[in-house]
Amino acid sequence: MTTLRIGLLGTGPWARRVHAPALAAHPGVELAGIWGRRAEAAAALAQVHDTRPYADPDELSAVCDAVAIALPPAVQVPLAVRAAGAGCHLLLDKPVATSVPEARALADAADRAGVASVVFFTARFGAEEGEWIAAQAAAGGWFTAHADWLGSVFAEDSSSPYADSPWRRAKGGLWDVGPHALSVLLAVLGDAEAVTATRGPADTVLLTMRHSSGAASTATVGLTAPAAAAGVDLTLRGTAGITTLPRRLDGPEPAYHRAVDALLAAAATGLPNACDIHFGLRVTEILAAAEESLSPLMPLEA
Repeated sequence: MTTLRIGLLGTGPWARRVHAPALAAHPGVELAGIWGRRAEAAAALAQVHDTRPYADPDELSAVCDAVAIALPPAVQVPLAVRAAGAGCHLLLDKPVATSVPEARALADAADRAGVASVVFFTARFGAEEGEWIAAQAAAGGWFTAHADWLGSVFAEDSSSPYADSPWRRAKGGLWDVGPHALSVLLAVLGDAEAVTATRGPADTVLLTMRHSSGAASTATVGLTAPAAAAGVDLTLRGTAGITTLPRRLDGPEPAYHRAVDALLAAAATGLPNACDIHFGLRVTEILAAAEESLSPLMPLEA
């Protein structure tokens, strides 16, 4: 297998914890350099992983076969469009964008350039979760599903390293963890043909969807659950009975390694991955429709 030169765009907690160490350790990858919005952070992270910091993201893209992006969606889009134009394959973070026009522009740029793309939905690349998702999609016959994807990033008792994230505070759990729930529900139940959303406490949102398979699903997503109430759970009910998504025990790093594997395979074969930019675009379309349907809760008349 040809070694892929990948540049990392981003130096925040997610980049430091997952992207940089996984890329540096992957046998099929050369971590070609790191760019960040703060030059000193890029220099420090590059030193840890024995690579070079870059002052300009376009200069980094020019020496790479691919870029991995660990940045807020509004920053990710223009950088990814430019990287695709430079011929770089794309390893993107979710959501790919928080508006449909931006997501569509990114998908169009990748198509024009003929580059491979993978969006890192952690559940889709988890070993046990991925096997479970594939098995349930193949089984079919699902009647309904419910997902809880609740974090405590902005809870009063939070110690999360992501609590200082302006985009998460602005967009909430719908856009941060909603993509994870959708990535599983769509893979098993089919595309969402209709979606509505209702506000809960703080940033919590309840999604209700009808899928192309005929199944109905709901998902509760948010970033303000008390720590004791946070967690992930997804249950399917159908002709085969009841089954639940396995819980990840090994953290996101092995899943990211498999996402890199997927990008290598897509780049080598030209065959699109199931979690490519077009799937990322569809997730953005559904979340945007859900957001548009949100309105302040109205009290029920007695």
